[in-house]
Amino acid sequence: MAENSSSLHDRTLVISGASRGIGLAIAIGAARRGANVVLLAKTAEPHPKLKGTVYTAAEDIESAGGQAAAVVGDVRKEEDVQHAVDTAVERFGGVDICVNNASAIATEGSQELSAKKYDLMQDINCRGTFLLTRACLPHLRKSSNAHVLTISPPINLSPYWLGRHPSYTLSKYGMTLLALGWAEEFRAREGRSGVASNCLWPQTYIATAAVTSMSDGSTLAASSRTPEIMADAAVEILSRPAPETTGQCFIDADLLIESGVTDLSRYGGGDQPIPDLFLDL
Repeated sequence: MAENSSSLHDRTLVISGASRGIGLAIAIGAARRGANVVLLAKTAEPHPKLKGTVYTAAEDIESAGGQAAAVVGDVRKEEDVQHAVDTAVERFGGVDICVNNASAIATEGSQELSAKKYDLMQDINCRGTFLLTRACLPHLRKSSNAHVLTISPPINLSPYWLGRHPSYTLSKYGMTLLALGWAEEFRAREGRSGVASNCLWPQTYIATAAVTSMSDGSTLAASSRTPEIMADAAVEILSRPAPETTGQCFIDADLLIESGVTDLSRYGGGDQPIPDLFLDL
């Protein structure tokens, strides 16, 4: 990927669920290129087992060279989402980028999965993605290079993936369908600059709390890449012209290789990193 320290200079990014992990890495990656970042997350207080809050995330972003605003809220609630967008407009003058990162996962089988967990996944993954994008849209339409980026997979209708964890799959494919639908709904047309909408998904497991908290988390983490690979891929997408970069489901490693990165070892994972869900490799 070509290094361009000013590619996101003075552009404003609103991102959900970025207290840690992939979301925080994307926010820091954008900040290093001069972006303003508004974080919407629930983690106001430190979790006993998880590092980071929305406030420490904001500090990390500012240390990376960007400007940050921390908003404590729930992506499932319209008023919290609107507050985050209003903060972006009041603090930085608008919104250029919307990143739908917040997500819930539960991979139990259909008989074992509780209705509460089912609802949580649909509400955070689908409803949250819809609410944040909808709230950002009036401001994105005023931007000269507007992007929506959703952290969701390409839709793979292989029976293997459909049968693995149908409820989680439904919620993640729902995010992707929204993103691809928006690409067409808000595509550039005569007299309208348009809003790009794309998905980004990791080729391999990423060493986040979702992985390390598993019973064999340390072993899995050793074969997982760092969140920075997703950050570098996201910045590559968001730096491209919106009319030329929309309606796609990008895979992080493939995108970076296509962009000129020849060595992915910097992101860890060893010689055989674990392939991520929904991908037939």
